Amino acid sequence: MFEQELDHYWKTVVDTIQDGLMVVNRQGVVVSVNKALVEMTGYERTEMVGKPCSVLRCDICEIARDRQGEDWCVLFRTGCFNMRKGSLITKDGRRIHILKNASILSDADGHMIGAVETITDITEVIEKETQIQAFRRELRSRDGFEGILGVSGKMQGVFELVRNAAFSDAPVLILGESGTGKDMVASAIHSLSERRKKPFVKVSCAALTESLLESELFGHVRGAYTGAYRSRQGRFEAATGGDIFLDEIGDLPLSTQVKLLRVLEENVIERVGDNTPISVNVRVISATNKNLKERVSEGLFRDDLFYRINVIPITLPPLRERREDVPILAQSFFQRMQLKTGKRIGGISDSVMRIFMEYPWPGNVRELRSAFEYAFVSCHDPVIQPRHLPPRLLQERRFRTMDSETSQDRAETKKAQLMDALERAGGNRSEAARILGVSRVTIWNRMRRFGIDPKQRFRDIDTYATK
Repeated sequence: MFEQELDHYWKTVVDTIQDGLMVVNRQGVVVSVNKALVEMTGYERTEMVGKPCSVLRCDICEIARDRQGEDWCVLFRTGCFNMRKGSLITKDGRRIHILKNASILSDADGHMIGAVETITDITEVIEKETQIQAFRRELRSRDGFEGILGVSGKMQGVFELVRNAAFSDAPVLILGESGTGKDMVASAIHSLSERRKKPFVKVSCAALTESLLESELFGHVRGAYTGAYRSRQGRFEAATGGDIFLDEIGDLPLSTQVKLLRVLEENVIERVGDNTPISVNVRVISATNKNLKERVSEGLFRDDLFYRINVIPITLPPLRERREDVPILAQSFFQRMQLKTGKRIGGISDSVMRIFMEYPWPGNVRELRSAFEYAFVSCHDPVIQPRHLPPRLLQERRFRTMDSETSQDRAETKKAQLMDALERAGGNRSEAARILGVSRVTIWNRMRRFGIDPKQRFRDIDTYATK
């Protein structure tokens, strides 16, 4: 009884399946299709049933078709195929990507009578993969240099210095404001150099206390201090043959500066608690956002160490000095956030890009990246608009607009007052100066500033009024 009822409701069951389903006989003629396949392909049931399965123009079938044997398809020899990717053409001419599974059907005596296929539309998945690949190609575009983006003249100069520094073992000092990408430049130098197959070790000189920093850099022996239960290799030893990146070197304590100077001059270190010299072969790359010359004059940084690490200086320009790079960076961060969040945001509005071009970016590239992280959280529209940006960007824009308007208003007011005074004085600049309560030189300066011709004739308003 159950089997009979199941046969009765089988069509309902098949039409409930979300994947397309097609049954063909041994000659490849379509016997039955379900509702999902009709919706997927655009063909009505009557346009498929009784027709060869080639009506769907599926490239998998074209590959699998057995033209030499008795069977229409090699499926009848292999028995099945699973998870085969391909495509078919819909009734309206669209190509959709599919994932196909197929298996033969046999009668009660075990004779093959046909086959059943399930077809899954994976077009959206394939398009997403294609988009991701395109984004990855974009991120490796010609505007990039070892992951650093910039087409401005200043950045091209930086890239040239990086290339030259990479082929030298001399110490490199990277200077620039916070957020300009000093760590990326250090990494690029290592990646382009012959030391790239050896370690690239990073140390933040501002993150550790003096005692911990020395142990971190040079290592220590067992019992060197309380808690030193075993000997430990330092970062210089770990970086042997490669590069060590000393970030925020301007914060290095004076006592540690002495030991670093010895490393640079003699290529040896001593672990904390030991006096046995250990030879190291390490190129030192340093970075700071501080003015080291000022720190030298203040006695906070050794001048001999400064000149020793400053053999190849590379100065990174702040973002406000390379505004032509803002659109490239913005597009890159936008695409990265699309990949990271999966949000369907179509792009950046022109008004947002104008704000980006006008904003001074005190936090540099890092602040621009943070702006996109904020925007992708706040934006639920097709395009990023000004209201989706961090408040500080909009406040800065309002202040700049107010200052500009105020300055313009003041200038217009001063010009009007000057013209009125000159009219009242009949063009006499000494008298105009007395009326305004300023010097005669100020009158001359304002006339030049506002483009007033000294030869212009002014009528005497007071004299005219008495006539």
